[in-house]
Amino acid sequence: MAWPQGNMPQMPMNAMNAAQPNMGAMPAMPSGMVAVPTGSMPANMTPPAALPVTTFIPAPGREESYVENILRMNLGKVATLYMTYENNSEWNAKIFKGVLEAAGRDHIIISDPATGMRFLLLTLNLDYITFDEPLNYNLPFGTASNPVPRR
Repeated sequence: MAWPQGNMPQMPMNAMNAAQPNMGAMPAMPSGMVAVPTGSMPANMTPPAALPVTTFIPAPGREESYVENILRMNLGKVATLYMTYENNSEWNAKIFKGVLEAAGRDHIIISDPATGMRFLLLTLNLDYITFDEPLNYNLPFGTASNPVPRR
């Protein structure tokens, strides 16, 4: 891999540090991680050896409890979504009711059974959701349904 070489003059590392006194030491990083400055790397500086890559992989069969996953467990149910739209002079808050068709990380799709109209709603604007029937909520995700009992 070739490292980019900007128009930075060639100078020894100790001269670079003296020219930029506020650079200081690199911040402390967790074990196994290395802080690499951004921008152009001087030609006389060698790139670091292969940096360790840390990736979080959930344990098999374990799913996190996120709104998108809960909604996916309840596709086909009628939902009422309460949304807020800041700085909107026509309508600041709006309520949508429809059949839950799909849910992603940043969006929810519902349809109005009476008109067939579909709405793609951004979860960014979502305040909360209500359902008129028990929810399926069973983790790990994707296993048998587990309705939440009413109290």
